[in-house]
Amino acid sequence: MPVTEAEIIEALRPVEDPELHRSIVDLDMVRSVGIEGADVMVQVALTVAGCPLRNEITRRVTEAVEALDGVDRCSIDFTVMNDEDRARIRQMLHGDPAATAGTHQGHGHAEGRSVPFAEANSRTRSLLIASGKGGVGKSSITTNLAIALAQRGHSVAIIDADVWGFSIPRMLGVDRPPTVIDSMLVPPEIHGVRCISMGFFAEEDQPVIWRGPMLHKALEQFLTDVYWDEPDFLLVDLPPGTGDISLSLAQFLPRSEVYVVTTPQAAAQRVAQRSAFMSQKVQLEVKGIIENMSWFTGDDGTRYELFGAGGGQDLADRLEVPLLGKVPLVPQLREGSDSGHPIMVEAPDSEAGQVFASMAAMIDVELAPTRRHHPELKII
Repeated sequence: MPVTEAEIIEALRPVEDPELHRSIVDLDMVRSVGIEGADVMVQVALTVAGCPLRNEITRRVTEAVEALDGVDRCSIDFTVMNDEDRARIRQMLHGDPAATAGTHQGHGHAEGRSVPFAEANSRTRSLLIASGKGGVGKSSITTNLAIALAQRGHSVAIIDADVWGFSIPRMLGVDRPPTVIDSMLVPPEIHGVRCISMGFFAEEDQPVIWRGPMLHKALEQFLTDVYWDEPDFLLVDLPPGTGDISLSLAQFLPRSEVYVVTTPQAAAQRVAQRSAFMSQKVQLEVKGIIENMSWFTGDDGTRYELFGAGGGQDLADRLEVPLLGKVPLVPQLREGSDSGHPIMVEAPDSEAGQVFASMAAMIDVELAPTRRHHPELKII
């Protein structure tokens, strides 16, 4: 029996747009289907011209159609959505601001959209990765911990809130900017992790010279104008210290969990505790301590504690929270961060990789909130 148009549409329904994670049929990206014997032609409307994932869409559509009985070959003709199409996509995913002002469905905080992760029915766990001082490897920890959570099957996103020292895109190996669909930002995704960063909007050698209100607004837009699609985990790479950004995020994400990164020496631990105490003052729960650069293993197998020992455990004991893990000082971890090849991708079974996997499991299971959130239950 020859294949029918209806059968092709149903075969394409499970095919998702790789950026929006929605059916290309439901998004009205499938514009027409042509059938000539065993040859099928599908016209697909891309959300933007020059779509960076065009080849991935081609692969998914081709595999889905050619799996049908009666189809020998599938060819794809691409077109591009117009402004009205993109506005409809944005309204479908982010809501209509005119109709939903004051609810979580509107688009843009200034137009009435609240921070989605702050709502009581949000399933997303927001993890603030903090440190009292710079240079402790906080961004490397954030990057690899996010990948470790993704490798456990979770949907994961990162906000690079270190607007002065942004580095997450480079560490993840992201090679393209966010896609803009009718003023809605769709973050790039790699290794199962989506991210947004000031690094997409400023050059590497361009200083960001902003005062508190501008920083506050930038973070607000990262949270509200980006299409996050309710990830399981949202990791926020905080700047060092206890300044405006940390205070803004405490306001935006009042249910966040704080994880403090320190190195073993006493001086670093004493500085890191200030970040923990600030979190407690703004009613954020410190859930655990991560010690980085704990030791270096020489070629002879001897461990050298180059930065001392015990700082992470001392801080954890003082705060009465667990020490999640001690990450060794290994060249591959630093090299991977510099080159965009994270150690959790390149060597997940390495000594450091196993520590990240263990910490992700602890956060995922042992430190999971006991309160369950059910977005389908609403109080009217």
